[in-house]
Amino acid sequence: MQSLIHPLLTLTLVTTFVTSTLNAAEPQVINLWPGQPPGETKELPPEVDTTKPTDNLIDGRRLMRIGNVSTPTLSVYPAPADKATGASVVICPGGGHYILAWDLEGTEVAEWLNSIGVTAFVLKYRVPSRAEGGNEPRWRAAVQDAQRALSLVRSRAKEFAIDPERIGIMGFSAGGETALLAAVFEDRTYDHRDAAEEMPQRPAFAGLIYAAGVVDRETRAKHDYLKITTNTPPMFIVHTYDDFVPVENPLVIFQELKRAGVSAELHIYSEGGHVYGLRETHQPVTTWQHRMADWMRVKGWLK
Repeated sequence: MQSLIHPLLTLTLVTTFVTSTLNAAEPQVINLWPGQPPGETKELPPEVDTTKPTDNLIDGRRLMRIGNVSTPTLSVYPAPADKATGASVVICPGGGHYILAWDLEGTEVAEWLNSIGVTAFVLKYRVPSRAEGGNEPRWRAAVQDAQRALSLVRSRAKEFAIDPERIGIMGFSAGGETALLAAVFEDRTYDHRDAAEEMPQRPAFAGLIYAAGVVDRETRAKHDYLKITTNTPPMFIVHTYDDFVPVENPLVIFQELKRAGVSAELHIYSEGGHVYGLRETHQPVTTWQHRMADWMRVKGWLK
């Protein structure tokens, strides 16, 4: 029997459905700060994806390298209603404090977290570092943004249908350094702004994936400002032996956590290098997310 639906109408319906589906998948984006972020004194050029066609591919695919971030934001990826556990994680992409590996270490990680019932918030923190040529540490703006993000998410927990006691943070490379410092520092690194900051700025747990910034590259000694105490939250740590970021980074932080009596899990793989995110490289290290999911279940974050 000939269809009674006009082909043009069919095309219109399909187009409308696809468009609405794509629009529905777009994350909510929240500006992090009320007004100018702390310490900002100059305008940067517009944000830009700095990836060149000749840049290295990960699993045969390009990645987004976002530069010139002046307006920090949170992109909200709610867990599906039929999987939601109430847990949530703020994600800090890496990029050496120069750019952000936005999809590889941000949005793709959010999709994985959603698959295990975790609401994800991808943090677009300020890059490049505001400390170039100055006396401020290169991580300062990133950590300020991460601390603000944790308080802001906690202050809106009811809106996002998450448990304010089960908000974690995770990061990759320089984003791992950012996540670590946000977890370790007991005080804010900026002056109080608004009511959102009545809420605590530290996470319930942290995931450090090929994180940098624990030890000095030359001496391999732990940075003095990293002080692990019994109040430091539990951590899950992944690294590879052949990473150009010294393997002493995860070893030292794990030892410090053990001395303080803080629960931690450490996985060091023999091969895998640096910068792989969740993309398949046919090496065991790219199954790390399954180990982290197991750890989160054992620790009770995925209720």
